[in-house]
Amino acid sequence: MRYDLVIFDNDGVLVDSEPISNRLLAGYLTELGHPTTYEDSIRDYMGSAMHRVHDLVEERTGQRLPDDFDDVFHGRVFAAFERELQPVPGVVEVLEKLAADAVPYCVASSGSHERIRVGHRTTGLDRWFTDERVFSSQDVGRGKPAPDLFLHAAERMGVAPERCVVVEDSPLGVRAALAAGMDVYGFTAMTPAERLTGAKHLFADLRELPDLLM
Repeated sequence: MRYDLVIFDNDGVLVDSEPISNRLLAGYLTELGHPTTYEDSIRDYMGSAMHRVHDLVEERTGQRLPDDFDDVFHGRVFAAFERELQPVPGVVEVLEKLAADAVPYCVASSGSHERIRVGHRTTGLDRWFTDERVFSSQDVGRGKPAPDLFLHAAERMGVAPERCVVVEDSPLGVRAALAAGMDVYGFTAMTPAERLTGAKHLFADLRELPDLLM
């Protein structure tokens, strides 16, 4: 293994949540008078923490989102997760391979701890991610594209940044990992390869990952 730690993004990499959450986000913003398509949501918000949604809406319109925006949105998302969420194809095989080879791994997500946990419980991935392997933008002052979250995860896992590789599917996440001094492998199942500029490798099937890491 060329790395001492594999850091996974969560949404879109471990759990197939991006179509669900971006559909709901676009619908809710439109409902509040901020017309947003699914494609707009993917382009502007995929891979980001919730504060980016608030910041961009206020920057573009001069209006603040309701105080209960996050709570209402997450309530809708969690309900949809219970009905629809699936693990990304191949993720269990990858985690089994890493565990068998004793390769350290963790998740570092822009989502809240609650969102991560709901998704993992729903898909059965919670058995692979104990508390010490789960890191959220809630743990740091700034979410992606700032490097803080990835640096925090590396520090807590006891690995130097240059010995880490990040598996990401969003441009914001790639920028964050590069800013942290880490290699990035870009997962292109949902994101066009040209949007993941800077990734060391690009791949569309998660089952390809173990061979790329060797």
